[in-house]
Amino acid sequence: MKAMILAAGKGTRVRPLTYDLPKPMIPILGKPVMAYLVEHLARYGITEIMVNVSYLHEKIEEYFGEGHQFGVQIGYSFEGYTNNEGEVVPEPLGSAGGIKKIQEFGGFFDDTTIVLCGDAIIDLDIKSALFEHRRKGALASVITREVPWDKVPSYGVVVTDADGRIRAFQEKPKQEEALSNFASTGIYIFEPEVIDLIPTDRPFDIGSELFPLLAEKGLPFYAQQRKFNWIDIGSVKDYWEVLQSVLLGEVENMKVPGIQVDEGLWVGLNTSIDWSGGTKIEGPVYIGSGARVEAGAHIIGPTWIGHGSHVCSGAEVVRSVLFEYTRVLPDVTLEELIVFKDYSVDRAGEMKHVSEYETGEWANARDRRRRRRQEELLYK
Repeated sequence: MKAMILAAGKGTRVRPLTYDLPKPMIPILGKPVMAYLVEHLARYGITEIMVNVSYLHEKIEEYFGEGHQFGVQIGYSFEGYTNNEGEVVPEPLGSAGGIKKIQEFGGFFDDTTIVLCGDAIIDLDIKSALFEHRRKGALASVITREVPWDKVPSYGVVVTDADGRIRAFQEKPKQEEALSNFASTGIYIFEPEVIDLIPTDRPFDIGSELFPLLAEKGLPFYAQQRKFNWIDIGSVKDYWEVLQSVLLGEVENMKVPGIQVDEGLWVGLNTSIDWSGGTKIEGPVYIGSGARVEAGAHIIGPTWIGHGSHVCSGAEVVRSVLFEYTRVLPDVTLEELIVFKDYSVDRAGEMKHVSEYETGEWANARDRRRRRRQEELLYK
């Protein structure tokens, strides 16, 4: 069995995180989402993995390399072109179009292939799913989960008969038009014959084009309803909720890294916490390596503070996620926020640039140090 990870999208619904990161590189407990997928595939002996990349492709390629550190082989298929000025221009081909390009280039998909979206964490029993796929003689299988009806517009949904055969597939229908609330999880099992149906002359999407085509042709196309952990990061709001759940210990097999130094408090290497002046930390809280918490600060969990960050005296951080090198200024309160460089996103998903605040609440700790050093050199 081989694997394909879809990683070429821009992740617009997860901005500002994806201004500087491709969606598969968004961290959960300090590790990219896609790393959990690669590790999960390796546990099932799936060691040949292709990844289609486009937007910020170098971030993925530099982190994963050829996959040796994971005990697998990883190959990449870039979707885009180089213009006359020598600039690399991303141009995604659609989820199915990217698969077709790989097949035409080197014939990689010569075996049953599991296809995964690169922006979710799963613990699916792949061996069991493959067994059911083959038992039914499926050309394509979609792993599904029942979702609340108000969430249906965010997913592709399936309509099946009693045996699980898919009779119709709707890609992100309006709630009032949806024929089902069984959603595709972005996990598919394909036989090579499925790829033959994908056209070569244009971008082509799995959910909106390939799946309706399979249903229309009446091919052996099945849904599998399985119970497993499926952590989908569809939006920044989802990301905030996922990290809250993970820090609270509500997600199996995901443990807070670092060293537990107190009840509900984990720290990375070489952190500095000044406990004088009424400093309070109410877990669960993770404070990354090289981070500094000054006297009188108050941190309430679930909170994640990235490495190199600095929480100044009198500052209060409540149920928030601070990416690396965030400096929370003195006597400022950040509540239920994600802070990523110059942007914040609140629990409702409202994004703000630091310039939109009347007074500074945070700064980039790394850039601040660099500017101070430059000023010192300037005035010597």
